[in-house]
Amino acid sequence: MDQAIKLLKDSFQGALSQTLNLRRVTAPLFVLSGTGINDDLNGVERAVKFPIKDMGDKQVEIVHSLAKWKRMKLGEYGIAPGYGLYTDMNAIRADEELTNIHSVYVDQWDWERTITAEDRNIDFLKKIVKDIYSVIKFQEQEVYECFPHITPILPEEITFVHAEDLAREFPELTPLERESEMAKKYGAIFVIGIGHELSTGKKHDGRAPDYDDWSTETAKGYYGLNGDIVLWNPILERAYEVSSMGIRVDKTALLKQLDLEGCPERKELTFHKALLEDRIPLSIGGGIGQSRICMFLLRCAHIGEVQVSIWPEEMIEECAKNGIYLK
Repeated sequence: MDQAIKLLKDSFQGALSQTLNLRRVTAPLFVLSGTGINDDLNGVERAVKFPIKDMGDKQVEIVHSLAKWKRMKLGEYGIAPGYGLYTDMNAIRADEELTNIHSVYVDQWDWERTITAEDRNIDFLKKIVKDIYSVIKFQEQEVYECFPHITPILPEEITFVHAEDLAREFPELTPLERESEMAKKYGAIFVIGIGHELSTGKKHDGRAPDYDDWSTETAKGYYGLNGDIVLWNPILERAYEVSSMGIRVDKTALLKQLDLEGCPERKELTFHKALLEDRIPLSIGGGIGQSRICMFLLRCAHIGEVQVSIWPEEMIEECAKNGIYLK
């Protein structure tokens, strides 16, 4: 299993780098608290914090992801439109609900690419999604060539669907159930517009207000330049998210989303001030779950089969009873 995981990770990041014109950079494990650089996820998750003695006990926090850090690096490195960076991101999410697909430890390929103002549209978003999906498809074929008993199952094309359309078609279902219906039907979908309130008065899912642009109106009643890549997982028989991504906020979207989420004071933080002062370029970016990809392509039932983390004893025992041994 470990050899298969290494093969997968080495091959995937090379293909991703080549397809999206990305270069690898080293990622931080922690950042200074109070700068606005850490990813706030849904805005309620607590970051793991600790003081640094030699810096007057300044507080730092383990990253949740590197959504904003990457964008700052694009500016620092002066990376031109059409090119970007990626990194191996390791995070701790202490408030994560532990399941067979959710772990306290998060590993993903975090990537970010500089764009122009003209790129901030749905068509460009779809192009990048198709490029990433082609990498996933390529990787599935690589796995098959090395392990012929794992046959490819992904469709040739990924299907695009807006969260608003899902809510209208399946008003009685939860967002996950809606995704499962569509993922089972098409095999692979990209759900557009996650974070904005739908016509139902609820959100499909939460998104922080200061990285993805989920508020720009793209058509009457449709909002958002972001979304999730979701696959149908035949082992788990459910929708299975492998990537969250999107065109990032510009100044207009940032101020609007901070107001919508009731946190306009964030505009005084380090990251937000840099963006509002045009010291950070426009970009598109996201995260692709390394363990999620390995788990899907190697047909595993529990994420603990492909990564080392901490699990409740009862979960370890239940898995062992079913022949699943967690790392």
